[in-house]
Amino acid sequence: MSIAHSNSRTKILFLVQFSLLLAIEAIVSFTPLGSLPALGPIVATLSHIPVILTAVILGTAAGTAMGFMFGLFSFIVWTFTPPSPIIAFVFTPFYTLGEMKGGFASILICFVPRILIGLVTGIIFTALQKILANRKSSNILSYGISGFLGSITNTLLVLGGIYLFFGKSYASAIGVEYKLLLGVIGTGILTSGIPEAIIGAVLAYTVGVPVKKLVDKGR
Repeated sequence: MSIAHSNSRTKILFLVQFSLLLAIEAIVSFTPLGSLPALGPIVATLSHIPVILTAVILGTAAGTAMGFMFGLFSFIVWTFTPPSPIIAFVFTPFYTLGEMKGGFASILICFVPRILIGLVTGIIFTALQKILANRKSSNILSYGISGFLGSITNTLLVLGGIYLFFGKSYASAIGVEYKLLLGVIGTGILTSGIPEAIIGAVLAYTVGVPVKKLVDKGR
């Protein structure tokens, strides 16, 4: 087999693998299958899972690209069919609630944290794989920790962005006093962010390990 043919086969295989993960991302983003029960207006989601899996299976660059697609899908959902209309303005500039309007900060909140899921997961996973090489617990630690931290990065940046850019408007929209908003956000982290991160860690290991072995074997 020529080098050119081998490289072409590798690229095609990569595109197929990425496309399959992208299809899963679309399903969990656009259907109720990606939603989890949560307290408060913030919706817990499984949409971060394909991003984490892409980062650990196909690499940091692919994970970052998948994070962008997660952000794009999220932007579309919050613009046209928002799961919580009262807070849609913090995720899209094209949705308003009375005098409360989104803006450029809405785009940042919708895209940047999602992109960083893949970037953070991939960087941490790669680093831990090198640091923990040849140790019995290397896989569970590298997959689990990277999945957890990638997910919690999204949660902290989304909620932090909401507080920073839309604090008073967001507090008014959900009917709480602004001085209590930090407590509400903290509750959101505990009831949505931590469970999402735990799921990210578990699935990064239980799904990521066997799938990555198959992917690497097929290259």
